[in-house]
Amino acid sequence: MDIVLLVKAAIMGIVEGLTEFLPISSTGHLILAGSLLGFDDDKAKVFDIAIQTGAIFAVILVYWQKIKSTVVALPRQPKARRLALNIVIAFLPAVVLGLLFGKVIKEHLFIPTVVASTFILGGFIILWAEKRPPGSVRVENVDDMTPLDALKVGLVQCFAMIPGTSRSGSTIIGGMLLGLSRQTATDFSFFLAIPTLIGAAIYSLYKERALLSMADLPLFAVGLLFSFLSAWLCVRWLLRYISTHNFIPFAWYRIAFGIVVLATAWSGLVVWAE
Repeated sequence: MDIVLLVKAAIMGIVEGLTEFLPISSTGHLILAGSLLGFDDDKAKVFDIAIQTGAIFAVILVYWQKIKSTVVALPRQPKARRLALNIVIAFLPAVVLGLLFGKVIKEHLFIPTVVASTFILGGFIILWAEKRPPGSVRVENVDDMTPLDALKVGLVQCFAMIPGTSRSGSTIIGGMLLGLSRQTATDFSFFLAIPTLIGAAIYSLYKERALLSMADLPLFAVGLLFSFLSAWLCVRWLLRYISTHNFIPFAWYRIAFGIVVLATAWSGLVVWAE
């Protein structure tokens, strides 16, 4: 295996892990990073989706006690069954819309200029969400969410099919706008990520299996490892961060980064691969 290719895989894994659970769009960053690295062919697109599972393993590790206690309590506790049901309900809209429109979206929207534009738009939405009046929170704990709350979050998650929007950003900020506390929206976003990203990875690997061979194992292994390690650090940091801070800095980052990408594209300073 080419050592340069493995280094690129490690970089992409770090980008995935650091951005997957922040409201700044991992897909958008992977598209831009892949464009800069020349790592953007069809196999690379499958790689980008597959290494998300590394980030998910980090979430499972961080939330292991909650996940374990919920699974063990399923036969006897309505609260545990409600949480599991809510995750299933929130997961379904993305499955349906992904199967219907996923191919079209990938063909027409997975380009740097679209990513940059949605970076900027998403930044302004975060600023608007953080300006909501005090007292608008009605759900303080993920166990208190209703199936209707879960369905609404699941529908909001579908906006993340547009690259640059951010799955975490859609579910966390969308959840906050729907009345969830910042902690509740973040926790539920992480739980919802488990079936969503694992399902997307399995589907992508199966669908594009003809592109892959056993020789690709080192490439994917490196990406998964670095995705896991960086995501584990990021998730632990984010959970501490949101206890005392809001998401406004991420909004300004999105806006500034989006402007830089558009400016470099229009000026010709950087030739972003389409």
